[in-house]
Amino acid sequence: MSTTLTTTFGVDGMTCGHCVSAVTSELSALPSVKDVTVQLVVGGSSTVSVVSDAPLADDALAAAVVEAGYAVTPRRSLL
Repeated sequence: MSTTLTTTFGVDGMTCGHCVSAVTSELSALPSVKDVTVQLVVGGSSTVSVVSDAPLADDALAAAVVEAGYAVTPRRSLL
């Protein structure tokens, strides 16, 4: 049985389902990513959780979010 890791961080600038779809698509394209969940907070920092079967580099996560057109907020935690 493989172990999965969940990386949770905030993303600023998302306002709708299309925003969620763009961020989910970019993050899902990263190697080892198994699932992406977004709790949309319009006008605030949305919570994004990425489930992977290997550790993900912070810069890779940030680059994927920036590619989608949004910004990662400073807080971050590994569960």
